[in-house]
Amino acid sequence: MQGGAAGLAYRGRTASIGFAHGPLVRVDAGAGGDRVAGTLVEEALALRKAIDLASGQIADLAASAGGEAAQILEFQVALLEDEDLIEAIFASIGEGRPADVAWRATLDEQIAAYNSAEDEYLQARSSDLADLRDRVIHILRGDAGEPLKIPTGGVVCADDLPPSRFLEIDWSGGGGLALLHGSPTSHVAMLARARGIPMVVQLGAIPDAGATALLDGEGATLELDPSAEQVRIFEKRRESHRKSRASARAILRRPTASWRGEHIKLLINIQRVDDLDHADAQYADGIGLMRTEFLLSGRSDLPDEETQFQAYDSVLRWAGQRPVTIRTFDAGGDKPVPGFTLDGEANPFLGVRGLRLCLARPEIFTVQLRALARAAVRGNLKVMFPMVTSADELEAGRKLFADVVQRLQADGIAAMLPELGIMVEVPAAALAIASFKASFFSIGSNDLAQYVLACDRSNGALAPLMDPLHPAVLELIARTAEHGRRAGISVSLCGDMAGDPRCLPALLNSGLRELSVNASALAQIKQTIDRLSSGGGVG
Repeated sequence: MQGGAAGLAYRGRTASIGFAHGPLVRVDAGAGGDRVAGTLVEEALALRKAIDLASGQIADLAASAGGEAAQILEFQVALLEDEDLIEAIFASIGEGRPADVAWRATLDEQIAAYNSAEDEYLQARSSDLADLRDRVIHILRGDAGEPLKIPTGGVVCADDLPPSRFLEIDWSGGGGLALLHGSPTSHVAMLARARGIPMVVQLGAIPDAGATALLDGEGATLELDPSAEQVRIFEKRRESHRKSRASARAILRRPTASWRGEHIKLLINIQRVDDLDHADAQYADGIGLMRTEFLLSGRSDLPDEETQFQAYDSVLRWAGQRPVTIRTFDAGGDKPVPGFTLDGEANPFLGVRGLRLCLARPEIFTVQLRALARAAVRGNLKVMFPMVTSADELEAGRKLFADVVQRLQADGIAAMLPELGIMVEVPAAALAIASFKASFFSIGSNDLAQYVLACDRSNGALAPLMDPLHPAVLELIARTAEHGRRAGISVSLCGDMAGDPRCLPALLNSGLRELSVNASALAQIKQTIDRLSSGGGVG
């Protein structure tokens, strides 16, 4: 902390770059206030209605958010469908406890158990339980009204903020997010970056004071009740940032990015088809990663072949002759899907997920492969499998895909086997990269770093250790890129590192020549490569 009684400044860690100047909006995650309890029957009915309403609210959020945000929220829906948990709470009400007291007591026990678990995944999920606890209590106490509305440019300050609360806030007027704890690798940080909302985490203790705030996502600072001089300096930095972004967007119009005389392909990641509406998307060299999990969310059943085909076909039509890389379902881990993923895994991050899950559920996987095989004749399609550990898994997936194509063609349906590649996100895959007969490789730096460093990226306590520039992570990236160069196989990187300017020198020096980023980061990354090429370094 810096400054005197007025103009207090706090330093944290950057989670999303940007600037916000406006009123400070404190958000208390807890649910306070009193409530008058009714009879045992009335209390049981009140809880049932509150659970149903909460479930509907979360389902609506998941449907509107799509992509990975929806998958995150599925965990809360699954908790509300846990009959053992709910029955225990109704039993407590039957013993005379008010609905809100019974709900809180049971959820607090669960939260404590999750927090004390040795498994980091379970520890990280405690915030989802706390979010669910407070949502139901707010409903029971009659204060679950409209989503939080923040004033124009307002800075939301909270201890931490679960994804559902972030998604409920209307960010259309701008604003920022200042968290006392939190992590720059959390799900909320990913959502903030995707929406261009400045976010600073790990600010520590902040007093319940301050009417106006300056949030600098670039310098990772929060200033409360700033002086005129502090505001002047802040606005100067914000204007410099705005001009830099404008300059970067001008650079986007240039045909190619290059470094040391070599062309650098800049592709984009998309969560769902609507992401192609971003103004900068048109300047990409193609789509380096289309996640398909959005097709699994916000529905009561799994998507049929035609639904999937229409989504893939629309993206290929948008891309024209540019390559489109579609990743098959990456369900499991922190993305449970009812009717698809396994329940009760002790460690889902190391469980049956990605290609492992798809091969175990061929009745679901073949539907997706049929849609992809049909779409392959419509454009420049490449398909990659996630969470691949051994060459045998790739070959099993290839055989299943080839069989699907053969059956479609035998039925007179236009179909073809597209180029097949793998995500390199398991250390074993990077170490044995030469054993994979893949047409291309795409490095998933988020999971690769998580597994190499044994750090759950959603666990804020481990954020200082979760360094994508760790020598071990860079060594595996360079190893994969070097194999691609020797074998004449393209290698790209589609994780957060690709959109982080400070990582670019290391990635380019490792031999990577294809990067895939969110459309919102495309301009800045192209500008950074331009500066590196001219010897200007990373600004």
